[in-house]
Amino acid sequence: MVPPPPSPTSSMAQYTQQFLSSVLSQRGPSSLPYSEDVKWLIRQHLLSLSEAYPSLQPKTATFTHNDGRSVNLLQSEGTVPMVFQNVTYNIPVVIWLMETYPRHPPLVFVNPTRDMVIKRQHPFVNPSGLVSIPYLQNWVYPSSNLVDLARNLGNYFGSDPPLYSQRRPNPNPNPNPSPSPSPSFNASGSSGSVSSGSIRPAIPPRTYPPSPYVSDSGRVPSPSPPQRFGSGSFEDPSFVYKRNAINKLVENVHSDVARLRKTREAEMEGMFSAQAVLRQREEELSIGLRQMQDEKADLEQQLQMVLMNTDVLEGWVRENEGKLGGDLSNISPDDAIVPSDSLSKQMMDCTASDLAIEDVVYALDKAVQEGSIPFDLYLRNVRLLSREQFFHRATSVKVRAIQMQAQVTSMASRAPPSPYGV
Repeated sequence: MVPPPPSPTSSMAQYTQQFLSSVLSQRGPSSLPYSEDVKWLIRQHLLSLSEAYPSLQPKTATFTHNDGRSVNLLQSEGTVPMVFQNVTYNIPVVIWLMETYPRHPPLVFVNPTRDMVIKRQHPFVNPSGLVSIPYLQNWVYPSSNLVDLARNLGNYFGSDPPLYSQRRPNPNPNPNPSPSPSPSFNASGSSGSVSSGSIRPAIPPRTYPPSPYVSDSGRVPSPSPPQRFGSGSFEDPSFVYKRNAINKLVENVHSDVARLRKTREAEMEGMFSAQAVLRQREEELSIGLRQMQDEKADLEQQLQMVLMNTDVLEGWVRENEGKLGGDLSNISPDDAIVPSDSLSKQMMDCTASDLAIEDVVYALDKAVQEGSIPFDLYLRNVRLLSREQFFHRATSVKVRAIQMQAQVTSMASRAPPSPYGV
């Protein structure tokens, strides 16, 4: 599927945007096999590439994997400029965005014409046209993009051109031919062919036959048997065997790396989950530790109060032990407890009366439950006792307030004077 040509009133950029928006928003069997969360990034990469390199326009085509699977993918087909010996040439390339793009790098192929041939033993291009430069090998998602890829392709191709023109036999040999150069790939600003008598570009022609490259379906051809070319010689079998072994080894390494990566990702997910659980437990333990520390501080404070009260009681016992004499068995409760002043005596009497009335009311409750006294007599006595108990309790409250005021006054009188005179 190719984007429609622009109308006179619309620019190519607008049509490219509309085309990408259309194909990336399709749903159902005809949708492209890219993840929904990266389709917007794919659109931005292709738009930036078409703006920086207008010849690399996006389109959709069928890509056939080596295992025979066919899938509809996005590609950018056009030319990438390179500078070789101060002359700019355009190298035809095809950039395929695979199903896992942009998390994994795209596939890049040089696309030679009939007059071009791939250089043998090129460091970055194999005989089938597949490009492998360090930028593709070190692809990092999401920082890597197609514009930087095209710029790197131009730089590496300029250092070592992957394509050469080939001489074709002249069907009408002339015993005195005029010097004319062989066809070469296009230089920027030239028409793609060199007129008679002009100086040929610095890239020398090679007599290599055309190497296999990506077909229109995008399939990378598998290694073929030795082919006959040139003067009847064959491709070296050892070279073919070595190439096939390297390809198989690379495939095995890639599968092992992918499997190892999945395993490590699963382990990392488990570790992250365990880390979250441990952090939650750490927070719970910290809260529990703080509560235990607060409880410890409260218990220590209560212990200090108990020790202080124990000292007070022991002092009181020592002071009053001589008043009781030697015989401790015949001690009367009334003689054992002596009020220190009239307020204390009144407080003790009110408290004793209150508790006595409480006992009487309890005895009346038992008697009325057993039927020993009539109910009306029970109500009358309880009403009288409750009234009297109320007065005793009110008196106790007033006496307690007076005692507290006297205690505060006594403590204030015993306090040392302030050094500041306040």
